[in-house]
Amino acid sequence: MSTGTVVTGLGIVAPGGFGAAEYWAFVLAGRSAIGPITRFDPSPYPTRLAGEVRGFVAEERVPGRIVVQTDQWTHLGLAATDLALADARLEPAAVPEYEMAVVTASSSGGTEFGQREIQSLWRRGPQFVGAYQSIAWFYAATTGQISIRHGMRGPCGVVCTEQAGGLDALAQARRLVRDGSRMVLTGGTDASLCPYGLTAQLASGRLSRSQDALRAYVPFDAQAGGYVPGEGGAILVVEDERAALARGARAYGTVAGYGATFDPAPETGREPGLRRAAELALADAGIGPDRIDVVFADAVGLPELDRQEAAAITAIFGPYGVPVTAPKTMSGRLYAGGAALDVAVALLSIRDGVIPPTIGILRQAEECELDLVRDRARPASVSTALVLARGYGGFNAAAVVTAPSL
Repeated sequence: MSTGTVVTGLGIVAPGGFGAAEYWAFVLAGRSAIGPITRFDPSPYPTRLAGEVRGFVAEERVPGRIVVQTDQWTHLGLAATDLALADARLEPAAVPEYEMAVVTASSSGGTEFGQREIQSLWRRGPQFVGAYQSIAWFYAATTGQISIRHGMRGPCGVVCTEQAGGLDALAQARRLVRDGSRMVLTGGTDASLCPYGLTAQLASGRLSRSQDALRAYVPFDAQAGGYVPGEGGAILVVEDERAALARGARAYGTVAGYGATFDPAPETGREPGLRRAAELALADAGIGPDRIDVVFADAVGLPELDRQEAAAITAIFGPYGVPVTAPKTMSGRLYAGGAALDVAVALLSIRDGVIPPTIGILRQAEECELDLVRDRARPASVSTALVLARGYGGFNAAAVVTAPSL
């Protein structure tokens, strides 16, 4: 088991809070940031609730010249990056430029910016489409803007596996550290709360149509009916353990294990790959199921997908064999930002010895034999967490994070 890659900075911009401290307090309080969509008029759409990053003003956190060139999801990513670097007490100018890397997750790209420019094309003609249309909605825009802004000229890339992307990007960051990068910025954000983005999401058939903000997203509940979309996410500073130790950094935890699989076609009747991804992550970390103190569930919120995830968890840990939580019920499903945010929360759980709750569950589905942490945070000895994520289309990922050795 390698313990050479540690997380030293958390940058969170999500429904419920800016920065790790504010968001963590929000999560432990068990409140909900889900409410009516305000970024546009949602009345013509069947889904009208979302987790919005309320109070976020891009001009206050992103240079003005960058604001006009980029989409909301990149604004959120840049703001989260600044928070992560500050939290890590790391000044990029002090690190050789080719020893810094950036790997982010992306789901839908800059849909709000893209919609605005497409509308200009339709209504006014091609001469009214801005030059930045070609880059602002590009799925790699956030990685590019982060690397340019902070002079990070090492390996840079983007992973496009929807909700699983945050874990896949974290794994790539670990590979880069092992290959010699001193520091990697990784994670993801998303922001598809515009008519174009919401319409694209509705096509999956997975969005909740409930108008009850407290019951619209209730995974593992007997009345689960889909998930609520959200925006935001987290950016993490990942470093070589020795380099972090040399500069006196504080580590939140170690990236100890990772596994990924892809689901077979549904008509084959074969088992989905989430269980296998989790087993690969445990094997990569060199530990058994008995070492896991909490599982952060993917928690889609659709009965069949919840049943499949519960079956994967119970197959590894036994019925009710490990505490399971889904704090994303407070903020919505954040796509490319969701798994990275779960990792950040898992690391805070390890730091403080408490498991955040899953909220809104009134009657747990009988077929989901899980020790679900409901309504209130649960004090616990947490040194190792398993984070699960599934991306639309068949992507599965799992990551193990452990308490730091620093």
